[in-house]
Parts: sequence; C-alpha cells; structure tokens
Amino acid sequence: MLLEKELQQTVRTIPDFPQKGVLFRDISPIFLKPKLVERCVEELSRHFRVRDVTKVVGIESRGFLMGPMIALELGAGFAIVRKKGKLPEVAASVSYELEYGSATVEIPKDALQPGDRVLIHDDLLATGGTAAAAAKLVEQIGATLVGFSFLIVLENLGGRQALEPFGVPIVHILSYPN
Repeated sequence: MLLEKELQQTVRTIPDFPQKGVLFRDISPIFLKPKLVERCVEELSRHFRVRDVTKVVGIESRGFLMGPMIALELGAGFAIVRKKGKLPEVAASVSYELEYGSATVEIPKDALQPGDRVLIHDDLLATGGTAAAAAKLVEQIGATLVGFSFLIVLENLGGRQALEPFGVPIVHILSYPN
C-alpha cells in the first residue's frame, strides 16, 4: 500500500479538540504499526542522506517520537527543543508570537555546536511559528540548517510560507487543507 494512503487511514481526525473548530490530527495510532513507523522514518530520512546531517533537532513533544529514529537512520545525534523553563542549562532561547499570546523555546547547552548541520523534525506543520523559532535557535548557535521534516502539513495555515525564507527543503509525507 502507498505510504500516504496508509497514513491517511491510520491518522485519526478528532473534531473540536482541543477547542471547538479545530480538527486534531492524532498520530498515536501510527506507533501501533512498527512497519509503518519504519516506512515513515525511511521516507523522511531519504531526502536528507546527501546533506551530511550531523544533528536532528526534535521539537517538544511529538517531534521526540520519530526524531531520534530519523537521527539513527542518518547516523546523526539527536537534540531537543523544549518550551521555556523545562531545561536546566540553556544555550539559546527564542520567543515568538502565537495566535493569542507568545511562547519561548529553548535548546540545551552543548546540544549543538557551530558547524553542525541540522535537520529540524516535528510531527506536524501548522502555522510554522515553533519550527521557525527552532530554526532561529540553530542559527543563533552558529549551526547550519539543512532542512525541515514533518509527518503532516496543514496546507492552509501558512506554515510552509513561514519556513520558506530559511531557504532549505521542507519535507512531509501527508497533507491536509487544515
């Protein structure tokens, strides 16, 4: 079966969660199918094999699920980006605007070094604010961003446009209008 079709049949859509009007894309059923997880990791990694990735950065929290597997597939280290206040030693932080308010993400001390070649991974791209903030963290440290990978892109929420200025590939497997 085609990977995209199997993912469409596996990802659950939950209406009105976490608030009315939102269609939540639940990726947790994917992890009940080890072969599907393996195919997703292989597909997302395939695009970056020639880019000499030295670190994969996973965004809290669902980026922590496949991010380490992608790192293993690429022979790279894995680093985390977390919400403010969850790390004991912080190398860099970036604040960004949300629809209602703002947020800050941080990366641990020693997670990245100048010269690292970094792939940022998360489960889903919506508006792109968190992924763009993670990319700015990579740049602050002096590492080189080589791409973004996502299982799912919500096309009508502007995330792709928010990331295009970074000038690197944006790879995904499945897309929905929103």
